[in-house]
Order: sequence, then structure tokens, then C-alpha cells
Amino acid sequence: MKRLRKAGCLGVLLLFTVGLLPALAVLSEIGSPDPGTTAPVAAVGGIPPRMMAAYVRASGLVSTKAPTCKGMSWQLIAGIAKVESDHASGHAIADDGLITPAILGPRLDGSGSGGNTTPVRDTDGGKWDGDTQYDRAVGPTQFLPATFAAYADRVRPGGANPNNADDESLATALYLCGDGRDLTDNDQLRKAVYSYNNSQAYVDEVLRWARQYSELGSGAPSGDTSDKVKQVIAAAQSQFGVPYSWGGGDASGPTTGQCCTPGGQDGRTVKGFDCSGLMVYAFATVGVHLPRVAADQARVGQRIPASAGVSALKPGDMVFFANADGIYHVGLYIGGGQMINAPKPGDVVKAAAVWTYDYAGGARVLT
Repeated sequence: MKRLRKAGCLGVLLLFTVGLLPALAVLSEIGSPDPGTTAPVAAVGGIPPRMMAAYVRASGLVSTKAPTCKGMSWQLIAGIAKVESDHASGHAIADDGLITPAILGPRLDGSGSGGNTTPVRDTDGGKWDGDTQYDRAVGPTQFLPATFAAYADRVRPGGANPNNADDESLATALYLCGDGRDLTDNDQLRKAVYSYNNSQAYVDEVLRWARQYSELGSGAPSGDTSDKVKQVIAAAQSQFGVPYSWGGGDASGPTTGQCCTPGGQDGRTVKGFDCSGLMVYAFATVGVHLPRVAADQARVGQRIPASAGVSALKPGDMVFFANADGIYHVGLYIGGGQMINAPKPGDVVKAAAVWTYDYAGGARVLT
């Protein structure tokens, strides 16, 4: 079981101990990321993982919430959030996305605070900004209450909250999409950001940050790769830096795991992912519900034999590793000989080269 100890994925050993578990288009001005890069965007870019997950989720939902919109990416949403609140810096972000304390801009009473000289009378009865006389911008991307209210029912009927990272990020994406903008067109892209804040300097700053996040290495493939594949890869990327946890992770994100790896890690003490849990999460973002165990995941979709070599893999394929006891590890192929994976206890979710030893082929679930 030497290799199993190295990877520590909930797989072969679990079969014997507890039985089988149940079963982007990148903006043209921002540029095309290199799918072979290994830079962890959430860490290098200073984006908290939970905020990153919200941006990825929002960009992925645009295809169903605003189907005529083209070119939305998490980088653009992140650029807005960076400029407006530095990704909710100084605030706690709960697992469900709730941000505390609430992020509130200056009181818009016309006094000049925050550069405002035109009073904006209360529009929400103090519901979101706590002020019944004047409005304040709210949330990590700083919507006026009335503007957020215009998108609330499309975001989460009856329960949207601008101080929820998921809700605010999706509202931002929908606002930027307008009536169906093509954000791959630079003129429409700049007009979209300008509508958010009527300042060309603001537009330049947002797009500079968005471009920087792309250059840090989103790993999202471009070209003919489907939007679903891009979303799965972006979802996996959003968990860069999250700790390995034996048995951790499900369709909603990182969780505590179970006891215990051959090396002794008690997953019950660590919130994160093991290798197969990360796959469950990433593919769930596009409605694909994978089995929980790596060996079972290898039976899903089109099998790519090891004899075909790594060159037969396409971005979005699962890539497997096996020893004499069977499949013990899985990663998500992102192109350029690289994969995203949760490697082993004591490590974190990250990108790495596909291992040359124990390579057992892949499985293609999405095309």
C-alpha cells in the first residue's frame, strides 16, 4: 500500500474498511491564460477561497441566468470586488457566503463623504444598509440597495442578500451582462464596467486587476473547450490552498472527513478535500453527480486507456493512478501535462504535473 500512503485518497483502502460510499470564455482585453500554469490564483492573487468560489459560481451561472450574455468570467467579477472592497477584506465569510459585519459604503447624504455630493434618499427602508434616511452602497461589490433589489429575484427569489458573497457576485455578473452584452468585445466590456462606475480610471483599474488574475494562471482552457469544462476547472481552481482532508469534500465544497489515513491523519479534524471529494465538488457545479470513491469515478464517462498516454487527455478529463490494489488517486486534467488535485495529508489543493508513475489513464465525462 505504499502508493496509497503517498496519495492518501479515499479510495482503495476505504473499499475494504467501510465499503463503497454512495454514489470561460476569457475576456479579450484580459487575455488568455496559460492552461499549463500552476500558480494558485486564490493564494497568489490574495483572493479568499470562499470569495473565489463565489466568483466562479456566478460566472458559471450566467449561461442559464443570462443566456444571451457572452464572455463573462470570474476574473471580471473579481476585478470589481477587488476595487470595491478588496474581496471583503477585514470581514468574516461564512461557509454559506454570509459576510459579517456587513460591508457598508459612506452615507450618501450629499455631504461629500466618499465623493458623493448628491443625496440618495433611502430606498430599502434600512433593510440592507441599516439607514432609513439615506442609502449606502452594500456588499463586497458595493451595490446601491435599489440596484441590488432589481436583481434580487433572479439571484435568489425571496432571500437574496447583498452581504452574501454568492448573491452579490451573481448580481454583479447579471448587471455587467446587461441585456445580453458580448463581453469578448472590448468596447462592450469597457461600457459594462463604466456603467458600474462612470469613470474611465475606474474601468482601467478593474480591468487591470482582472487581467492580473488571468495572468496569475487561471488554468482555464480556451479555444474549443466547452463552457462546462471551463467551469469545472475554474471550480477546482477556486479551492487552491484548501487543506487535504481524508474523506473530506462533497458537492457543496470542503468538509471535515473521517478517520483515518494509513499515515494516521484523522480527517475529522481537518476541513478540506481528498482527491475524489474535489472531483465530486468540481463536477457538481455543472450538474454532474459523481460517485464518491476514485475507483468508481473511473467507471464514469468515456474511459481513456493508459496505453494511449497523457497526450490523449483533454482539459476537463479525470486522470487516475493505480497500483496492484487498484485505483488510489484522481486529479483533474487542465492541459499542458498538468492536473489539479488534492495530493496527500499535510498538503493542499494545487496544480501539479501529471505523475509518470502509476498512471492509469483517464475518464472523459464532459465534451
